[in-house]
Amino acid sequence: MLTVTKNLKFITINSILALIMVFSGLNMLSAQEIIEDKPKEIAKDTIDNTKRRKIDGVAAVVGEYVLLDSDIDKEYAQIKAAGGQVKDFSRCELFGKLLEDKLYAHHAIQDSILVNELEIRGRVEQQIDGFLAQSGGTLDELLKFYNKSTEDELREEMVELNKNMQLVTEMQNKIVEEIEVTPEEVRQFFNDLDEKPIFGTELQVAQIVVIPEVTQEEIDKVIDQLSQFKKDVEEDGASFTSKVVLYTDDIASKRTGGKYTLNRKRPQMVKEFRDVAFSLQEGEISEPFKTEFGYHIIYKEKERGQEIDVRHILLRPKVTPSAIQAAREKLQAARDKIVSGELTFAEAALKYSDEVETKFEGGRLINPMTQDFNFELTRMDTQMYTEIQDLKDDEVSPILQDEDRVNAIKFKILKVTNRTDEHEADFSRDYLKIKRLALQEKQLETVSKWQDQKIKDTYIKINGEHRKCQFSGNWLKN
Repeated sequence: MLTVTKNLKFITINSILALIMVFSGLNMLSAQEIIEDKPKEIAKDTIDNTKRRKIDGVAAVVGEYVLLDSDIDKEYAQIKAAGGQVKDFSRCELFGKLLEDKLYAHHAIQDSILVNELEIRGRVEQQIDGFLAQSGGTLDELLKFYNKSTEDELREEMVELNKNMQLVTEMQNKIVEEIEVTPEEVRQFFNDLDEKPIFGTELQVAQIVVIPEVTQEEIDKVIDQLSQFKKDVEEDGASFTSKVVLYTDDIASKRTGGKYTLNRKRPQMVKEFRDVAFSLQEGEISEPFKTEFGYHIIYKEKERGQEIDVRHILLRPKVTPSAIQAAREKLQAARDKIVSGELTFAEAALKYSDEVETKFEGGRLINPMTQDFNFELTRMDTQMYTEIQDLKDDEVSPILQDEDRVNAIKFKILKVTNRTDEHEADFSRDYLKIKRLALQEKQLETVSKWQDQKIKDTYIKINGEHRKCQFSGNWLKN
């Protein structure tokens, strides 16, 4: 059995290589053709460490995906840009990680795993904004750095990259979703550890969230406006694309005139959007309909076999100043009752909070990485850490303003409900954390077996000097 140290090292390396920067490997695009044993060079440039250019060739083919020599160089560049130490990873290790990603993405497509295009495009916009804010640079500098000619070219490649990353994640989740460990397996795992792990200081954090209410009047305004857009196009010959540019609240697709390409075999977007899009005839405009993002109309532009091109307009009902004020006052009333002792934080969460995911758990936040209520202090999300770092135990924060992908504005208060200091693992006290480590190891073994089998079943071609790498998997099919 692997020790925890080895296990965590394996996970850390793969996590860093996969996620060290949201922009890594922007050219990871899919291809349908099979590459000859000695492929021609795709592009000829000179390379140096600053300009990141190289005579580009095909390093490998995995299923429908092509991996270029330049993808490995760019992975190095991204690690450097994120402040990572490239000496920690050999070129072969980076290449092996990219091969794995391609294998996961290829089989995710074969298994018809879904990705949400609206969410991905929104994520891309956040990534660009975040990168520019952190670097203090301009979009022109970003285009130059990634050797892209236009904003649209950069964004489309980033969308493809994010799709592939999401496919990898979803495929990995599918492989291990039914894996479980018994209490005896957990005990055996713990007893076999060479060294007992040290668990850092952990906090439990609770919150109460109040979201300004959208009135029916504002909803009706949005529906009426979308209905008028439909009428303007169908009866008066107005341009649907012009309406998009002028009015849509979907910033991610505004630059492309609201255009999305959907595939029946690889459905993106939320279900309500897909259902309406695929029900339309070519040239038809839908009636207004609702998703979690707001209200839409869709124009079906073209159909090509399994693919369709659509354009859509998204409108979000306005939140009035009076609704915003009412939400703040509601949360203030809850906070006053907690501070005065009239209600506990848990009681106030149940009575006042609009966040369904937490209100029935006393407002306690679930750690998305561990699926329990504990957040290790040194690994806590930066925003959360900033919000709670000055809070004493059982102190209630001031009212904070926040937002998410659905709500442009919401208010919350936070409280640290429990604190556990750093300590060596104890089986009884830390059973759940030890169970996660045992499960993690079992999942890794399952993934390894899956990968070995899929390498055998998938068309894979490794070219040139890359065949000299010492891979952990049988990528060369020897």
